[in-house]
Amino acid sequence: MDLNYSIRAKNFKAKKSLGQNFLISSEIIDFIASNANSDDEILEIGPGLGFVTEKLVQKAKKVVALEIDKDAIKILNKNLSEYKNFSLIEKDILKTNIEDLPFSDKKIKVIANIPYYITSPILVHLLGEIDELNHKNRSKIKELVLMVQKEVAQRIIADENSSNKEYGQLSILSQMYCDTQIIKEVSKNCFSPMPKVDSSIVKFVVNDKPKTEITRLLRKTVKAIFQARRKNIKNSLLNAGFLNVEEALLKANVGKTERGEKLSIEKIKDIAVALEEFN
Repeated sequence: MDLNYSIRAKNFKAKKSLGQNFLISSEIIDFIASNANSDDEILEIGPGLGFVTEKLVQKAKKVVALEIDKDAIKILNKNLSEYKNFSLIEKDILKTNIEDLPFSDKKIKVIANIPYYITSPILVHLLGEIDELNHKNRSKIKELVLMVQKEVAQRIIADENSSNKEYGQLSILSQMYCDTQIIKEVSKNCFSPMPKVDSSIVKFVVNDKPKTEITRLLRKTVKAIFQARRKNIKNSLLNAGFLNVEEALLKANVGKTERGEKLSIEKIKDIAVALEEFN
């Protein structure tokens, strides 16, 4: 651990209510910052004490940071005031549209150490729901580099060949418009205060087109399949109120006893398309 970062973190009273765990490993801080290039415009969510921010402003064309902790904001303003390419905004990301931030018309990168308890809401806010073909925030993003809980990272990158517990709605949400990859494992020892679990850094490369066709019943079908994980596909869909389920599954060439976590995104789309005909 870097002694300077460690001392600075310990001199600040972290707020549990905000899920604050400050990264104090210079190796990991440098690794995150290495994802920034000289022509990048970057949105940093929750910069905290600014350890990563201090590196980003030296690498990127522009850095806009959103922070809601007033005590952290005072420190950020003091330590980063000399950088003309840095803007600090006191605002909650979940209440912020990227188009309202001071970026140019080019697509941006998002870098964040996301509080564990709001990972899914932030991903939905940035990427949109799985059936939102035109989502304003996603249309402004070319890449996300997010630090998340290790277990959540495994769920983000999971597919139908992964553990049943890992593959689910979060996997499909993350991968519908993005190529996802874990690029670094991060020990809980790299933080102060130390969290109870390890973390992973996940890179999302945003694509212009979704992985599969977006259909009217796609979101409802995905939700039905993964909300009742122990049930077979037929019973999951019946419980969600779908009609003529056996006929739809036959048309989609899916066995009625199969389980949803063994179905690819494309196959789930086929089921949604078939359901549209009978519902």
